[in-house]
Amino acid sequence: MPLPAPSIDNRRYQDLLNEALARIPVHTPEWTNYGPADPGVTLIEVFAFLTENLLYRANQIPERNRDKFLQLLGVPLIPAESAHGFVTIDNLAGELKVKTYTAGLETRAGEIPFVTKQGLDVLPLETRFYLKRPYADETGIRKQHYDMLYASLRQEQPGAELVLYETVAWQGNEASGVDLGRDSVDGCLWLALLTRKNDKPSEQQADMAARRAQVRELIAGKTLSLGISPALDENARRLQPHGSDSASTQAPLIFATPKLPAGGKLPQEPQPRDAEYRLLQTRSSVNVLEQPGIVELTLPSAADMELWQDLDPLEAGSGNFPPSLDDTALAERVVTWIRISALGVRAKLQWAGSNATEVLQRRRIVNEVLADGSGEPDQVRQLAHPPLLQGSVRLSVSNAAGGWDEWQPIDDLLAAAPEVAPAYQARLARTELAAAARDDSYVYHVDPESGQLSFGDGMRGCRPPLGAKLRVSYDHSDGLAGNVAVRAINTSSALDAGYFVNNPLPTWGGAAAEDVATAQKQIPRYIQHRDRLVTAADFETITKRTPGVHVGRVDVLPSFSPDLAPDAPGNAPGTVTLLLLPAYDPAHPDAPEPDRLFMDTVCCHLDARRLVTTELILRGPEYLDIWIAIGIELLADGRAGAEVREAVRVAITTFLSPLPVDGQNEQGWPLRRAVSAAELTAVASRVSGVRFVRGVRLAGMDGNESPEIPMHSLQLPRIAGLSVQVGDAPAPTSLMGGKVDSGQPPDRRIVPVPVIPDRC
Repeated sequence: MPLPAPSIDNRRYQDLLNEALARIPVHTPEWTNYGPADPGVTLIEVFAFLTENLLYRANQIPERNRDKFLQLLGVPLIPAESAHGFVTIDNLAGELKVKTYTAGLETRAGEIPFVTKQGLDVLPLETRFYLKRPYADETGIRKQHYDMLYASLRQEQPGAELVLYETVAWQGNEASGVDLGRDSVDGCLWLALLTRKNDKPSEQQADMAARRAQVRELIAGKTLSLGISPALDENARRLQPHGSDSASTQAPLIFATPKLPAGGKLPQEPQPRDAEYRLLQTRSSVNVLEQPGIVELTLPSAADMELWQDLDPLEAGSGNFPPSLDDTALAERVVTWIRISALGVRAKLQWAGSNATEVLQRRRIVNEVLADGSGEPDQVRQLAHPPLLQGSVRLSVSNAAGGWDEWQPIDDLLAAAPEVAPAYQARLARTELAAAARDDSYVYHVDPESGQLSFGDGMRGCRPPLGAKLRVSYDHSDGLAGNVAVRAINTSSALDAGYFVNNPLPTWGGAAAEDVATAQKQIPRYIQHRDRLVTAADFETITKRTPGVHVGRVDVLPSFSPDLAPDAPGNAPGTVTLLLLPAYDPAHPDAPEPDRLFMDTVCCHLDARRLVTTELILRGPEYLDIWIAIGIELLADGRAGAEVREAVRVAITTFLSPLPVDGQNEQGWPLRRAVSAAELTAVASRVSGVRFVRGVRLAGMDGNESPEIPMHSLQLPRIAGLSVQVGDAPAPTSLMGGKVDSGQPPDRRIVPVPVIPDRC
């Protein structure tokens, strides 16, 4: 049973009055009138009333002291989290030059500031992404025509199959993303570097070729910053035990530019005439096939960005050549091409853009002046703009020589050195003692959530001297307000004229600070786990407190790996699997699925808190579509049939929901619990207005009707079709639509060939 809250004194007014009256004969035997009219009794009644009020307030002290318990126990409040995102900076109308912006550039979404994490070269270019999308030739007639048209090309590559494609511009932000393996015939994404639309040849330039040459000279050797966000549909993460090989097996993207033969012309027949490419030097701190990041490409020399000038009309766009552009005006603006591919791995991209950099939502406070030092122990100073961002505080304290010393943050003041060095260090030189004291005792502790700076007492950490000046610089966050929509970040006072900034994706990860009431509930749990993942309850509690995301469900499966058989816990000692669901998914409200950003946030939060020997697997659910048909009979109580049928639909949907719905199920549908027609019959029969249930019919993914659909491993039911009718239940197969074959296409040698678009 839970430990009851202590009561300091539970006596009430009447108890206090009776006890005081009973003491009268002992202490004042001459007092004989105990009636309510006696003035002495009246005074006793007044004091009993006041004492009862004091005891009531005293009994509230444990509740009011919970805030102090939080401080004494070291239970931290989770500070606000800063939002992350991408911005692109384009020189669309400025001077034709390469402009370099350093990290820390401030951009704004209205009144909300964002600062860039990296510097970048803003190249005076337009960029467009293209795909060689498979052409749907339903009749096959066009394929026959192109086989005859490209007969010579087939002779150069015996055994190769011509595959028709159409050049499609990819905007880089479609909701479905682009899968290079499925959405293109060659597995590549093509990036065209173009001269700006409004740039015309100058008086010194004869044509667009001279303008392209000028641009090549400007960007040669510069860095092109590509922002890439992978598709967010992957919902699995694995954390290996510390010390093991946890490197990702996925290779990064491969970037290459055309490599022209000597002299810049292709060899004459009968030698093969096809494109060759050279790899670009790239740099990225993350694998952009796994998480959003910036890839910095070092562009080659101007001569190495030249394009082929002797292509035959049929060769343009065929084979390994860049896609054919039907717009001749656009084709004339191409400075060079960059081919993006991922050899042998799945590459599905959600967004890509050039001249991009990452941003963080934060406000910078510079040299805020605090109250002067008092020389007293345990001084505390309050900053004006909490909560703070971790690692952003810089504190300077004036010294007797008129200069400034920068004090360092420390996690625990009890670990700080004393102001005065111990006697056994007296043999050290005075300068060495001063340096040691400055390094080990000039420290402070910062609470990011409350914005308080705490100093030592002299024995543990220095005290700011009497009259010392204190000034501090730090960053603070706007929390949830930093999650802004697409193109909300659109202004910056630091940009030159003609430069434009916007965010092509919504920002993510901003979260409000934890309030005291929520933190108070964590006191007993924090005492149990001390922010370490040990027991199953620790995994659930700590995971649900992940800042930046709202976790709706956590299932902890100890000693279990979903990749091994059997599918019950116990098959993988040392491994813990977490099934995670977000509290809300606007794309799938009835069957929420965690996306890549959700899983990455939880993964980073848990990685620092797990034991070194624990392998942790984070997975989203594997939804199993089911079709349900229910037949009911109505009571003759005057209720409309449509109302009762809708109530049955709501009851079945709530019963099978993967998340708690209005407190009707504590955790959602349990794992490995089969969906039974008999159980759904009981649920439907309890709905008001239903006389009895005539039948419940179920069908699974295979289309076969069954009285029970089993669930294995991390599977949860998802209602793909639900019909409630008065009378007999219809066949569930009537609710099914057509099935789509999602199998991988067989491997084959292909030669992509562009399709000439039809024109009137």
